[in-house]
Amino acid sequence: MMDTEIFKCFVAVIVVTEREEAGVRAHIRDFNKISVENDDQIYYESFFERDGEKKRIIMAKQNEMGMTAAAVLCTKLIEEFRPKYLIMTGIAAGIADAKDEKQYYGDVVVADMVWNYASGKFVNPEQAEIRIGEVGFIPRPEVVNMNHQLNQYIEKAIASMDNQCHVYIGPMACGTNVVANREIIEKQVRSQINRTAAVDMESYAVAYAAQNATKPRPEALVIKSVCDYGDARKCDYYQKFAAYTSFEFAKLLYEHYLP
Repeated sequence: MMDTEIFKCFVAVIVVTEREEAGVRAHIRDFNKISVENDDQIYYESFFERDGEKKRIIMAKQNEMGMTAAAVLCTKLIEEFRPKYLIMTGIAAGIADAKDEKQYYGDVVVADMVWNYASGKFVNPEQAEIRIGEVGFIPRPEVVNMNHQLNQYIEKAIASMDNQCHVYIGPMACGTNVVANREIIEKQVRSQINRTAAVDMESYAVAYAAQNATKPRPEALVIKSVCDYGDARKCDYYQKFAAYTSFEFAKLLYEHYLP
């Protein structure tokens, strides 16, 4: 069967906050609101042309932050719209080691795997190698690998003359809380997977929902930009810029490179 017979839209974009939605709308101004019967969620629809063919894009924003809301909304997007690609854009904390990869505000991170760093067991500090104050943590990280066959298209987009973003491909850690403490980053995140590039609160749910959906399943991509570094300097100043650059690269990728 041809893709047009299987998938109802080419891309579904999921965002979490109003600033992330504004980052999408800065690039696509002709969204139309659409409704789904028996569903209170608001969806938006637009179209773009590629190779002489009209392609459909759907966008939706979570009603609250976190993995639970992300999983529910992703499942509804998949069941109702059957996207070929499910893409989350928005903001994340950049945590790549400065010795390996210097990250700046607005730099884009494309996840090649996502993992739940909050999965584990809290115990007395003497019972665990990871100790944060008077608390010990025994990790049991859950990992979802993204489709590495898409890396060739991502790398072509990165190398394109039309790409204005610095893009880093690497693991993204996902947890249940906003992090503004470097000790948490070092002891609970980097101690488990040292090369982790960014931290957010939804990516694991997006990848998990896509890979465990009913068929035909979409390919999930998490494309987020650095707005802070998960430490005491955390602020909201660069969220608007990061939301803008994350979707700028996502749009370049799906409009010209993704198969």
